[in-house]
Amino acid sequence: MTFLFHPGFLVTWIGASWLIGILGRNKRFGFLGNFLISFLFSPVVGVIVLLASDDKVGKRARLF
Repeated sequence: MTFLFHPGFLVTWIGASWLIGILGRNKRFGFLGNFLISFLFSPVVGVIVLLASDDKVGKRARLF
């Protein structure tokens, strides 16, 4: 069994990507964007993108 297809490695990769997505839910790319970046490239790249991205601009409050 190769290293990249070891079940523990895949679970760790997906878990780290999920955590980066959760931490990035209030950032520019949101949960899904940060999750996909970290899942497709690597969690290390996901952390770099997370740290480099700006916060979301707040929405205006509605009266109705």
